[in-house]
Amino acid sequence: MASSSSPLDPAVVRRIARLARIRLADEDVAQLQTELGSIIGWIEQLDEVDVSGVDPLANIGAASMTLRDDVVTDGDQVDAVLANAPARSGPFFTVPKVVE
Repeated sequence: MASSSSPLDPAVVRRIARLARIRLADEDVAQLQTELGSIIGWIEQLDEVDVSGVDPLANIGAASMTLRDDVVTDGDQVDAVLANAPARSGPFFTVPKVVE
């Protein structure tokens, strides 16, 4: 496609908009051309990243999640939680009555 040294031409911008199913008025082509050029510039910066010694990741299926036991607790932090409540009654939130 194009690089930051050779900006996208209007025909390419119109084609990208058509493929993305974006209705593009003629007066908006220049703005989108600039925006797409900036996006491509950001992507080209990835070429500057040193990835030597980094194994490619083909899929995340091989990654393992660290799991903890699924134990129900109350957190034992009633006072800390209720400190942010606008109103409280003992160890409970107090809310305005909404149903008569």
